[in-house]
Amino acid sequence: MQGIAGRTILITGASRGLGAALAVAFGRAGARVAICARDGQALDAVAEAVVETGAVCYTRALDVRDEGKVEAWVRGAEQALGTPAVLVNNASALGPRVAIAEHDVAAWRETLDVNLTGAFLTSRAVLPFMLHRGDGVILNVSSGAAAPPRVEWGAYAVSKHALEGLSLNLAAELAGTGVRVNIVDPGAMRTEMRAAAYPTEDPAGVKLAAEVTGVFLWLAGDEAREVTGQRFRADEWAERRSSP
Repeated sequence: MQGIAGRTILITGASRGLGAALAVAFGRAGARVAICARDGQALDAVAEAVVETGAVCYTRALDVRDEGKVEAWVRGAEQALGTPAVLVNNASALGPRVAIAEHDVAAWRETLDVNLTGAFLTSRAVLPFMLHRGDGVILNVSSGAAAPPRVEWGAYAVSKHALEGLSLNLAAELAGTGVRVNIVDPGAMRTEMRAAAYPTEDPAGVKLAAEVTGVFLWLAGDEAREVTGQRFRADEWAERRSSP
């Protein structure tokens, strides 16, 4: 993808699953990669995989709910790798799959804080750099649970619905600045979160996270320079790209 090599890409929740797959994919595309997650040991393993692609990788173990640590990570990435060009808000918490009326308040707050407020904090931290440059991309990872409504998906479904609202509002506010914001629903992936949500499912029939990274690379590149305020499903995008 044109427009990725040499650019600084920030990815949250990158210690496993989709975040880890994206870190490696952007590394292979020649980007400078900054990653964060709560699990520092797993994060280091992902960083090694990124470095094996020939890319440089900046890491910091943190919780995206921590405003100070988020801002320090973004500043550190800028100093180590250069101006942030792309932010992928991937950090996510599943929370309990229960009816809203039965939801534990602490678990509700944690899920909303990770999935929604975390994306707000990271976006707010990178925007001064992107606006100064007049160029940037924010990609927010949503889910099919965002719409239509799903029974007993609790705070997770609500948080993803709200994340899409945040994305559209932000895209409207940033119109004409050169900074674009889009939503990606990656679909079903063979991840630990998927296994927790569907414990009886046979994972053999589910795509690997590495198979859905293409839409993220495209949205981050020059070909999608005019695309903002849109929602993409990874499988539908891939089907359109492969059609003659």
